[in-house]
Order: sequence, then C-alpha cells, then structure tokens
Amino acid sequence: QVQLVESGGGLVQAGDSLRLSCAASGRTFSPYAVGWFRQAPGKEREFVARINWGSFSTYYADSVRGRFTISRDNAEKKAYLQMSSLKPEDTAVYYCATATASRPGKWDYWGQGTQVTVSS
Repeated sequence: QVQLVESGGGLVQAGDSLRLSCAASGRTFSPYAVGWFRQAPGKEREFVARINWGSFSTYYADSVRGRFTISRDNAEKKAYLQMSSLKPEDTAVYYCATATASRPGKWDYWGQGTQVTVSS
C-alpha cells in the first residue's frame, strides 16, 4: 500500500512560483510513473504532468508546458512540481498519483491534494 501526501500549496500572486511536493510512505517506492493532476472548482480533474520513474521521461499538458517542471528524488521517495509564471487559471487543488508497471495507464494511488490559489 502506498500513501501519498502533497504539500507546498498556498496563495500567491500571478507571476509567482511555487514548488509542490509529493511524499510517499512505505518501505519501498518504485512506481512506474508519478503524475500531477489538478481540479478547479466546477471543473473535472485534469492531467498536468507526468514523470516515468525509471526513465525520467516527462510529459506535460499544453497549458503548463514551459512553465511547470516535474522531477523526482528516488532516495527521498518524493516527486516535485515546480510551477513558475503562475496564472489565475492555475488555481486548483493539485493531486499527485502513481501508476505501476503492471498497469501503466491507470493511476492507482492518490494523495489528498494541496490547494494552489493564484490571485490576479
């Protein structure tokens, strides 16, 4: 069983930066991939970014490419989302999730989310 805890959210102004962290519990942590998602009020949850744990391959939603960077630290069992040039439309609850090698397209474990609010 994997437990994920996000942190680093907050209230910032447009143009500011934030770094979100996703910490995993458990003796071992070797997911196939870690992803970041977000859900704004009244909207469906959407994909933000993904990193394949072993290959370091990264993927981004068009809306964040060039502004957000996903990374991971295997020793710390953490994934990060560095967010720069934040916009009011980035306001949402941000979640991290993991996928296993046996089901790389399915996100099995989710964190509780961290709120990011960007004021104009």
